[in-house]
Parts: sequence; structure tokens; C-alpha cells
Amino acid sequence: MRRVRYESRGGPLFVEEAPVPAPGPGELLVRTEAIGVTLPVVRKVTEAAEPVPLGGEIAGEVTAVGEGVTRFSPGDRVTGLCLGHGYADFALLHEAMASPVPGGAGAVTAVALVRSGLVALGALAAARPEPGEAALVTAAASGVGHLAVQLARTRGAGRVVGAVSDPAKAGFVRDLGADQVVTYGDDSWGTPVDYVLDAVGGELLTPALAALAPEGRLVAYSSGGGTVRAYDLLAGAKSVIGFQTARVARGRPEVHERWREELWRLFAAGELRPAVHGEFALADAAKAHGEIEARSNLGKVVLIP
Repeated sequence: MRRVRYESRGGPLFVEEAPVPAPGPGELLVRTEAIGVTLPVVRKVTEAAEPVPLGGEIAGEVTAVGEGVTRFSPGDRVTGLCLGHGYADFALLHEAMASPVPGGAGAVTAVALVRSGLVALGALAAARPEPGEAALVTAAASGVGHLAVQLARTRGAGRVVGAVSDPAKAGFVRDLGADQVVTYGDDSWGTPVDYVLDAVGGELLTPALAALAPEGRLVAYSSGGGTVRAYDLLAGAKSVIGFQTARVARGRPEVHERWREELWRLFAAGELRPAVHGEFALADAAKAHGEIEARSNLGKVVLIP
């Protein structure tokens, strides 16, 4: 099979031949049909001291199962988070990280919807939104962000603001249902909001906190890090909440499953529209990473084996 790998920090990425892996206990062997490209994986290539497997979101058909697997069989179509080599023709997916793809749904849709949607829906749940509250979503045109904008509306937000890096993305975000779009460099992000879903972190934490009304909540779910001054929280009785989907998947699997079902329900009802920025061949993985690094994507970037 083909697999994308790299040998030193920063790349380059290259395609190599590798043996098809055998599923271990609790694992599924999946013939990949679509692979999601995410900022955390791109950052691993550019920042990790040693090369790591390029994992991430995959969707495809189960071809074999390991010992102890009870929920899936060969022939089933699944999507989920691969923790090993995911940029490949075949990938291993732990049963706990897999979910079924409903009949009629394509692999690209599954990759664009499920994992990013779980992050967006989980971050929204962590914000504890009340009907009529105002929401702000950073990286609003990203794979997660564009779903968070839509989900905030389904959860009763009275006003939704999208924050983006480039004004050229404003039309895309408004088409998703945002009432207002701001860019990171604006002097003000407008009328304060009740909660912020932040996918960027770093230097953007300061203006994101400033955009909160008194007693507002910021949910941080990015891999960008950053520092928050205690006084910025004390002065407005604001709070910062960290969120990670992996902790929910491990500690509260029933909640994770309920969120998955909700995503597919909203998709079937036409209330959630996953957008795909582009589809790239495995050999063009470097180009796909470039789209993410340049922050030029509108929706999900996907590799097609």
C-alpha cells in the first residue's frame, strides 16, 4: 500500500510503499476513501522534534477486525480518528474511535462532518449556551469553525459573529448564517458577546477575551497555546474553559455517541452543511498542508487515496 511520511522536521512529505498493517485487539483495518487534513497534524510536521505518524480523520470500508471487536464487521463503512498512520491506503482505527457512516452518505462528507463536528459541538456544549445569547467563533472558515458557526445557531444563539484571518472569507462565513464577520486585525470586534469558541489561541486570546461581555465564557480548544492574564478575567468576571474531544471519548463515550447521532440528524435535516475546500491526491499531501498553513481554506481539506 501507499503511505505518506516524512523524515525530518518540516518535511518534505513523500509517498512510500509499506505493508498493509494487521489489526490488533480492538482495532479495525480500514480501506481509506477520504482523509481529513487538520491544523494539529500540519503543526506536528513543522514543529515536532522527531517525525511522527500522520494520523487524523479517516473514512472508508472495514476490511478486517482484531480480537475483541464487537461493533463492526468487514464490509461496514466507518469514520473516526486514526492515531497511527492515517495518510495511507489502509489505516488502523480503534473501535472506540470509530462510528458508522449512514447508508447513502459519502466518505468525504463523513470526514468533513464527524470529527470536526464533534469538536465544534463539544466546544459549544462546554460554553453552556443559553437561548438568545451572542456567540463568536474564531477561525470561522476552518474545518471546525464553519460547523461551529452553524451549530451555534441551532443551539439558539441570538447573534453569531465569525472571526477570520482574511476579509475575503467574509462572504463564505455569512452564507453559513453568521450575522457579522470581523477580521483578527480589526480594532474592535463589535458589540461584546456572551461566549467565544476559540480555535486559534496564541496572541488572539487577548482580543478574544476583550470581545466577551461581563461574565462571558471563552472555550479554548486550539493547539496554539497562549497565556491569559488573571486580571483580564477578574475585571469582567470572565472565564476560560479548556475542551478536548479525546477526554470525552475516553471518559464519557455515551456523550460522544449522542453527539455523533446529533450531527448526522442535523445533516439529514439540512441544518448542518459541511463544506469541502478541496480534495487532493495522496501524492499532493504537501499541497493540502500548504492550504492549511496559508489559512486559505474555506471548510475542510481532504486527501483522496
